[in-house]
Amino acid sequence: MPQVGIRPNIPVALARCRDYHSPSLAETVGTLLDTIGCRPQPGDRVLVKPNLLAATPPNFLPCTHPQVIRATCQYLLDRGTKVQVGDSPSLGTAAQIGAKIGLIEALADLGVPLVELENPKVVRLSFRGGRAGLSRRALDNDLILNLPKLKVHRMVRVTGAVKNFFGCVTGIRKALMHVLYGSWGNRFECMLLDLQKFLPPSLSLMDAVTAMHVSGPVHGQPYDLGLLAASPSAEGLDTAVFTILGQSAAEVPTWQEALRRRLPGAKVNDLCFPLELPQAFATNGFQIPRELHPVGFHPVRLMKNSLKQFQAIFMEKRPAKKKIV
Repeated sequence: MPQVGIRPNIPVALARCRDYHSPSLAETVGTLLDTIGCRPQPGDRVLVKPNLLAATPPNFLPCTHPQVIRATCQYLLDRGTKVQVGDSPSLGTAAQIGAKIGLIEALADLGVPLVELENPKVVRLSFRGGRAGLSRRALDNDLILNLPKLKVHRMVRVTGAVKNFFGCVTGIRKALMHVLYGSWGNRFECMLLDLQKFLPPSLSLMDAVTAMHVSGPVHGQPYDLGLLAASPSAEGLDTAVFTILGQSAAEVPTWQEALRRRLPGAKVNDLCFPLELPQAFATNGFQIPRELHPVGFHPVRLMKNSLKQFQAIFMEKRPAKKKIV
């Protein structure tokens, strides 16, 4: 807990970016990371952790854009780090989704691998009986560069940097977390905020160039916000961006839990803005779900998700049929 009377001064760097294919995208990403104090050392192992939730055509809105991921990887490679991109999608695999959204193609000439966050290590959460299985592939790094996508969510209203660490929980275990903790008070939010305690140090850079609104986390609509935002604090980054959207902590369960814990970055007064100010970004017409769906999954839903995940993994590992000439 921070000392009484000392206010945090957490930087949240905000920058305009209107186009994923703009020549200035890489420069903007570099400026943001430099501004928040990204100082990796040559030889450091860095995991770039995007959101690869689902490849929903035509615009693949639920996922961090491949060009943002590429620009981040190039920034890290230029500093001599050992970079890999990884996630553990709830349905399908990182490779399957990466191929569909163009990520594998975007990384091809960089030589950066796209890996599955698997091989769980069980950690104890802050509440009695709480457990989570975090990928050893995520744990075995010197730094995580967290690349969330800004989008609305029908269970937790809006998600960003804090929720994106959930992808470090391996495979179907994420659905199990919904079953075990989703219907028990604030345990699900507690679990999400606990995860960072076990992971390597992290920085977060949010893709809100084209955000997703109206519905989510998968089938939403595009909203051209034109924003890239970065901070050394996932909680601070969410606080800043959710405030830009006109939200309050009482409306966003993860933010409310961060405030209850008195985490640095949970209050706007904890933040400073070295680049653009929040009021520079207008969000007129951005639609956020008013009524939330239950976070808890019924066990039958868990079984269905498990079958879909096993099918996706089987399809990926199945040898390709040889063409008869």
